[in-house]
Amino acid sequence: MVPPLVNALAALGPDIIIHSDMKRTRAIATPLAAKLGITPIAEPLWRERDFGEWEGRRWNAIYRETGNAMDGMIDDPEHFRPGGGETTAGLVRRIKWALQALPDARSAVVISHGGPIACLQLILKGLAFAQLAKMIPKTGEITSLNVGREEKVEWKQSDMASEPIKL
Repeated sequence: MVPPLVNALAALGPDIIIHSDMKRTRAIATPLAAKLGITPIAEPLWRERDFGEWEGRRWNAIYRETGNAMDGMIDDPEHFRPGGGETTAGLVRRIKWALQALPDARSAVVISHGGPIACLQLILKGLAFAQLAKMIPKTGEITSLNVGREEKVEWKQSDMASEPIKL
């Protein structure tokens, strides 16, 4: 899966490459950076949500153990901490900070995870928390965002788990 993603992201011609600093994103960012002659930037703000004790477990196992407790991620975004981890509202705030911290560039590729990508779409599209699960991209999917000087936002989905952002 990595070589096709690297080729697809390289075709975007980014000026900068940012990744969450996690192994899965570094595995894409490193060969992409080598291909483009760019030094990648590791930014922990783009990490996946902290799921606490739920980390690394399958959703069906969590559901069998806790019932519909995971609904709290949407139903109580300010207070519910899955597995004692990060609230949904906390994740959204972190992604707002990550978005504000993006360096100035003509275009950037941000290689992140499903939760942060969904939060980014939630923020930029002005959606409610209830829409968050629908915004999570499929594994290997590229979501492209174009922001012009007039603050117009265009979304383009393709079939390739990274987040390219064109600024």
